[in-house]
Formats: sequence, C-alpha cells, structure tokens
Amino acid sequence: MKAARAAVSRKLSRSRMLRIKVISLGDTGTGKSCLIKRYCEEKFISKYIPTIGVDYGVKPVQFAEHEVRVNLWDLAGPPAYLEVRNEFYKEGQGALLVYDATSRASFEALGGWLQEAQQYGAPPNMHEALGGWLQEVQQYAPPANMVVFVAATKLDLPGRKVPEAEGRAWALAHNMPYFEVSAASGRGVRALFSSLFAAVLATLPGADCELVATAGRDALAARQAEGTAG
Repeated sequence: MKAARAAVSRKLSRSRMLRIKVISLGDTGTGKSCLIKRYCEEKFISKYIPTIGVDYGVKPVQFAEHEVRVNLWDLAGPPAYLEVRNEFYKEGQGALLVYDATSRASFEALGGWLQEAQQYGAPPNMHEALGGWLQEVQQYAPPANMVVFVAATKLDLPGRKVPEAEGRAWALAHNMPYFEVSAASGRGVRALFSSLFAAVLATLPGADCELVATAGRDALAARQAEGTAG
C-alpha cells in the first residue's frame, strides 16, 4: 500500500513539474558561464575557461508544491560558433542578454545579439515594458513568447566603462528589465534569475495561477533582499 501511494505521489509530482528553456547570449568573456555557475552551484571559478559551442545544465527550482526544471543553454560568443548557436534559439522561453560592464565593446554588441537571435528563431519582438510581462507577438517559430533580461556583469572589477545609467537606458529603450550582477560576489544573481523565471512562467499558456503567484513573490523577495531594481 505504501509503495502504491509513493508511486501515485511521484506521478502527481511529475504532473506538476514544468520545464522551461533559458539561453544566455553575449560576447565571449562577458561572464555568462560564471553567472550560471554562481546561480546553479553557488560557486565562482576565477580561471577563464571559454565555452566551446554550447554548454548545458539543468536546475530544479521549487515553488511551493510545484517543481520547475530550468534547462540552461550557455551559448559560446565567438563568431566561429554561429552554426552551433543558431540551432538553440528556437523554442527558447527566456534569455539573458549579457555584457561586461568593464567592456564597452561587449555593450555595443548587444544589438547584434538581438538581431542574431531573431534571425535564427527567436521572436522578432521579444519583450515588453519594464513593469510587466511579455506579450504574445508574431514570430518565426514557436513558442510565442521569449522573455529577455539585460545583465551587466563584473561589477566587482575596477575600471568600469559602461555607467549604470547608460546600461539601464539601453534596456529601457528596448523594453527589457535590467540587472547589475557579480558572479564573483553573488551580488544580484538570485534576484536576476528568480525574476527571469517568474516572468517566463507568467507567459506559459495554462500555467498554474498559484505557481505564477508564488514565483512572483519569490522574485520580489529576492529583489528586496538584495536591494535590486529590475
């Protein structure tokens, strides 16, 4: 009897589990891999190890009784990997558009990354105003939504080249939430990811209302705890 109840419990648990696909994009060396590792493993690797093609990881996230499996696809930045990257834009539900606050070139490349994502399968209009969630738009391939957050990294390093006001203004002009983070110290990382996941879940057709509300509350709590404005 206990075994049967356990089997039913596992079945119900699986029925409540959602999977979402999140990609990271931005120039090589901007800290995309470090950012993901900091969130998933709470670790920071100071030695620079460039991503070859695509790196992949799964992060289970619990929202009350609901479990969400986040599939994280870390796309390598060099142009040589374009043919690899272009297969992973389709069906993306969320994206981190990353630049290095100490590198103006990586900031100025953001527009090119948006164009590439749109060309190879992401929605041509991937976002909405800062205060709300993504709206459905016509696109090249399903799904109908992709939530994009801008993340300025390496705030722990000296020699900043892109002021916060400039980065925030760029995100606002493109109707994207903006976060400043440091993978080294962990500053802003939890707020960034929890807010992105909450936004993605809010766009899923038929998503459980309790799940969406819980994710939203968790994201708000993370932003308040870290003093982060998205």
